[in-house]
Amino acid sequence: MIRVIRTGGKQYIVSPNQSITVEKLSEEAGKTSEFEVLLQVDNETSEAPTVLFGAPVLSDKATATVTEHGKGKKIAIVKYKRKVRYRRRTGHRQQQSKIQIAA
Repeated sequence: MIRVIRTGGKQYIVSPNQSITVEKLSEEAGKTSEFEVLLQVDNETSEAPTVLFGAPVLSDKATATVTEHGKGKKIAIVKYKRKVRYRRRTGHRQQQSKIQIAA
């Protein structure tokens, strides 16, 4: 079974027992969270897969367990204006949560 879930303003293609990294969630590590399902493909039962589209979401929810919180890779932000000796360099590390898809 493959599902498309939405969290943090992004969409992710997930399947059961998959581990993905998403934007930081408010739940603590070890807690369970539910996500809206936008699309579901069930190809286990028959030769032709069954595709369910949400309008905009399905009534079914995807559950996942938050395994850990952390920060992503550092990205460099560089501002430069020629001829005026203007240079600025800063960085950013996005807060992230790692989740394990259950069902």
